[in-house]
Amino acid sequence: MDAVFQLEHAVFNYRVAGVLIENGHVLIHKQANDEHWALPGGRVEVLEDSRTSIRREIDEELGYAVSVDKLLWVTENFFEYNNKNYHELGFYYLISLKSETAIFQKDDFYGLEGERLIYKWVPISELENIQLYPEFLRTALVVIPQSPQHLIIRQL
Repeated sequence: MDAVFQLEHAVFNYRVAGVLIENGHVLIHKQANDEHWALPGGRVEVLEDSRTSIRREIDEELGYAVSVDKLLWVTENFFEYNNKNYHELGFYYLISLKSETAIFQKDDFYGLEGERLIYKWVPISELENIQLYPEFLRTALVVIPQSPQHLIIRQL
């Protein structure tokens, strides 16, 4: 069961995301019907720790075993999506592939869940031109922090 609950006018969401970098590119994804992009990941399950969650999410969505290298950001993100106010607690991890298999692709591609999610590799230098959320990622991914950072993001 996902660690998310809905109230009449708000949603609380506990999410993890992975920063996977290859060849100066970062992997991002979006739902097929959305205009904006995000880092791959998903909701944490109740009684699941965030490190286990990001490994599970990447395996479920892409079929790749990853190592969780380090925690980069913990975010408290307040935003609107689909006419609902969200309070999202996010854990963002630097991750790497456990195998030497390169997964970099030049074109957009689908994961294991079919055409629901679209993935693509974007040059880190071009992130400012991408509709990537949360917005801080557009610049923060240029220089990966040495130690975890706590961010409060208010877009409401």
